[in-house]
Amino acid sequence: IAYLIDEKFINPWNILAITFTNKAAREMKERAFALNAATQETLIATFHSMCVRILRRNIEQLGYNRAFTIADTSEQRTLMKRICSELNVDTKKYDPRAILSAISNAKNAMQTATDYAALNSHANNPLNQIVAKAYVLYQKELENSQALDFDDLIMKTIELFEKDPETLEYYQNKFHYIHVDEYQDTNDAQYQLVTLLAAKYKNLCVVGDADQSIYGWRGANMNNILNFE
Repeated sequence: IAYLIDEKFINPWNILAITFTNKAAREMKERAFALNAATQETLIATFHSMCVRILRRNIEQLGYNRAFTIADTSEQRTLMKRICSELNVDTKKYDPRAILSAISNAKNAMQTATDYAALNSHANNPLNQIVAKAYVLYQKELENSQALDFDDLIMKTIELFEKDPETLEYYQNKFHYIHVDEYQDTNDAQYQLVTLLAAKYKNLCVVGDADQSIYGWRGANMNNILNFE
């Protein structure tokens, strides 16, 4: 980042650096600032905090209020327990946390509630059938409450970009140079988000090590780094 600013005279606000955790983002900011104070004008953030910024500005185009809330883990579990009760699901046999985990995996694979239901409503696996029904109700409840869960932040940003090319172009023109940390841990949704942002200028630099992938359990796709060009 400092090199681009110092040697290539790139505007710091035209550079984006994204990573996974708040701690990593803080460290990146500190290291960049130590090299060049101008980097304080560069957006260095997590995937999710970047998406919150974008959605706070543009989510009205998806029918949401800019003052949307973000459901925390406790609120998600309370909502899912109520949905399980409505569906007469035995929560001792089918843990609401397992249902929420399946919904999270579906969102990270860019499957909407409708997509998941189409694939799993008549599945042989009883859990998949329950998740198919619960996902639909869960998403409706979130929408009615003008709320997003953690996985929605990326999914809704992608939906926004795909539905509104002008908004996508605005952010493509804002971020000419994109850096992604720990790229081996990106899932399909994060990959799609980065691909959309980088599509215009194609200045994409990723850092990662396929041997250090730790998020396979939540949908990380190692092929994203193995196949990177």
